[in-house]
Amino acid sequence: MPVTNPAPLGLFGFATTTWLLSMINAGLFPGTSVPMVLAMAIAFGGTAQFAAGLMEVRNGNTFGFVAFCSYGAFWWSFALFVELFAKGVPGDFVGWYLFVWGVFTFAMWIASFALNRAVFLIFLALWITFVLLAFGIWLGAPALTHAGGYTGLLTALFAAYLAAADVINATHGRTILPVGAKAA
Repeated sequence: MPVTNPAPLGLFGFATTTWLLSMINAGLFPGTSVPMVLAMAIAFGGTAQFAAGLMEVRNGNTFGFVAFCSYGAFWWSFALFVELFAKGVPGDFVGWYLFVWGVFTFAMWIASFALNRAVFLIFLALWITFVLLAFGIWLGAPALTHAGGYTGLLTALFAAYLAAADVINATHGRTILPVGAKAA
């Protein structure tokens, strides 16, 4: 019996939620748009992505398990923070939150060297996104936050492409959208 690939579910959950938040970070939409991001973060970015991570266990995919469960938890924590705990938290500590996720993402990027080029690009762009957003907060530099937003949009595009490639290629039984050879 074939086992379903949960990666496209997790990737689409990540891509769509990252896209929405990154539009705000890039300055394309006002902060009043955050409630829509939070709804997406809980339902698709968090829950669907976490479920995809749990399904990666049966495939023996440690990378997929750790990535999808971790970033699913990131979206839950982001939504919880904004809705319940943000009041009174110093801005520079929010920078540390983003930086810590950047450090985690850097480790995942190193691990992605053994995977295809598309995964490698997702984690490279995401690592840069977190670092730009953290420094944007620490330095009070909206230009860095906007750059982080645009890098987040690029990250979301890479993730959406890989998700689409996984679904389209599997459905057609052949490579229609290439994902590139291993990065390393």
